[in-house]
Amino acid sequence: MKQLKKKIDLGVRNLSTRGKILTGIVIATNSAKTAKIEFQRIIPLRKYERFEKRRTRLIVHNPETINAKVGDKVKIAECRPLSKTKNFIIIEKIK
Repeated sequence: MKQLKKKIDLGVRNLSTRGKILTGIVIATNSAKTAKIEFQRIIPLRKYERFEKRRTRLIVHNPETINAKVGDKVKIAECRPLSKTKNFIIIEKIK
C-alpha cells in the first residue's frame, strides 16, 4: 500500500509529511516552537487475558500558525527530522 505525502503550509516554508498520523494532548510548551504531547495505547497481555495502558510522550514542532497550548487535543504527523528529537509536526487542533 502506497502512502500519500501531504504538504503542510508553515507560513515561510512547506514541509511534506509521511508515515504515521497520531492524536494526543499537549502537556508542555516550554520551548519556542516546540510542544510535548502524550497519548495512551492499550496493549493486550495474553498470559493474563487483560489489557495494559501505556503512554507515549513525543517532542513535536508547534508552528506559529497553529500555536497549540497546554491541554489542547491535536493531530500530529511524521515528517523529516527537524532536530535531534523532533520528527513530528502538529498539523491541526481538534475541538
